[in-house]
Amino acid sequence: VSGVVPWLTLSPLHSGLTHEAHRKEVEQVYLRCSAGAVEWMYPTGALSVNLRPNVVSPSRPLTLCVKPLGDSSGANIYLERTGALKLLFRDGDHGPGRVRCFGFQQGSLFVEATPQQDIRRRTTGFQYELSSRPTGSDLHALSAPCRPCSDTEVLLAVCTSDFVVRGAIQDVTHAPERQESAIHLRVSRIYRQKSRVFRAAPGGGWQGRISTLLACGVRPGRGEFLFTGHMHFGEARLGCAPRLEDFQRMYQDAEARGLNPCEMAVE
Repeated sequence: VSGVVPWLTLSPLHSGLTHEAHRKEVEQVYLRCSAGAVEWMYPTGALSVNLRPNVVSPSRPLTLCVKPLGDSSGANIYLERTGALKLLFRDGDHGPGRVRCFGFQQGSLFVEATPQQDIRRRTTGFQYELSSRPTGSDLHALSAPCRPCSDTEVLLAVCTSDFVVRGAIQDVTHAPERQESAIHLRVSRIYRQKSRVFRAAPGGGWQGRISTLLACGVRPGRGEFLFTGHMHFGEARLGCAPRLEDFQRMYQDAEARGLNPCEMAVE
C-alpha cells in the first residue's frame, strides 16, 4: 500500500475478553501490506502473524523490521521459524528506538501474551516495515557502528537512498533518553526525496531534520555535505554524509573509470 500506513486493531471481538483465561489459543493474523501496525487489545493466548504482501519477489531478498509501540504491554514478541522461537522483545522491554530487523525468509512473528491478573489494562502493539534494504543498511542502521562510508558505499547510497540532498548543518540536538541525535539541516539542493522530509524555508532553499545515533557524536560543522539516508518508521535516518568536495572527487573519479552505479548532476 503506497502513501499510507495501515493500522490493524484486534478489537474485543478478537481479543482475550472472548477467550477463557486457561486456554492457549493461537490466532492466525495475515498482513497484506508492506508496512503498517498491529494493536492487540486485552491480549491472552497468542498471535501467529503472517506477512503476505503482494510485493514479495523470490529473486529479491527482503528485510523485515519490527518496532514495539511506546505503550505496548502484556506480551512477548518472538521470531518463529519451524516451531523454534527467538525472543525479539520481552514484555515491557520497549524503550525508545528499540528496533529489530531480520531477513524476511528467516521466519514469522509470534506474539504470546504473558500472564496478567487484569488483561483489560493491557494492549500489545508494534509497527512493521518490509524493505529491500539489507539488514543494517541505514547509518549504518540502528545498531551498526558509526564510521565513515567508503567511496563505494557513498556512490551506492546516492543511487539507493530514500533521500539525497546537498546542504549544511544548522544545529544538532540530542535526546539521551532515546539515544539519538537530531541533525537540523539547511538544504540548498534536493536530488531526491520519497517523503517530504525537507520543506521550503523562509528566504529560499529547504529545511528539515534527520536522526542518527547519539553515540555517533555528530556536531555542527562548516561547509556543505551530501546527506543520504532512508525513511524508517516515518522518520528520516542518516546514511552516508560525505563533505561535498569529497563526494565530487569520488564521483568524478568513478565516472572517469566507468564505475558509477548511477548518474546525477554534480556541480
